[in-house]
Amino acid sequence: MPERTNQEWLNALRGPERDKALADLRAYLVRGLRYALSGRSGVDEATLEDFVQVALLKILDALDSFRGESRFTTWAQKIAVHVAFTELRRRHWQEVALDGLGVSEDTDFVPKTLADPSAGPEQQALQQTMLDTLRRVIATELTDKQRQALVAARVHGMPLEEVARRMDTNRNALYKLLHDARQRLKKQMLAEGLSAQDVLAAFGS
Repeated sequence: MPERTNQEWLNALRGPERDKALADLRAYLVRGLRYALSGRSGVDEATLEDFVQVALLKILDALDSFRGESRFTTWAQKIAVHVAFTELRRRHWQEVALDGLGVSEDTDFVPKTLADPSAGPEQQALQQTMLDTLRRVIATELTDKQRQALVAARVHGMPLEEVARRMDTNRNALYKLLHDARQRLKKQMLAEGLSAQDVLAAFGS
């Protein structure tokens, strides 16, 4: 593969040598992604090629934003890696139905502020009470949309972009939905007899 300066890459991709430059860049990105994604299941050569083709389109669209602060190939490789990991996350959740997500006893739902391994027996009992209350309030006090968004995004970790897409909404509307759900949970937990300090600990804010 011929060595090019940053400007030579830009000139080639914008000029009559574009096809040759794209072929060279494609080979470079395939090699880099093969290394970056090594060991990940379900990533074969065809999958790598799909990622690279999407990355090449994004790179061509973003040529004017390249400022030369790094090597062009390093910049392009970062775009390809971002494309690959974004697509892998999307594919991971593709077959998961929002309606099938819930909050049960075996759900890994423990706010960091309630996951103190050094807590004594009394504190552990309080933490368990708060978790049980959170689960029950989520199940009974939220609207269907609030519950769906909160459980998917905050309990199961589905990316916000994917939650918004599944719910046929946008990120701003989803943020509002999640905010309203959190406020409703806080209010209900206070009504359940938990202290304001306990509620703040549960939500980390």
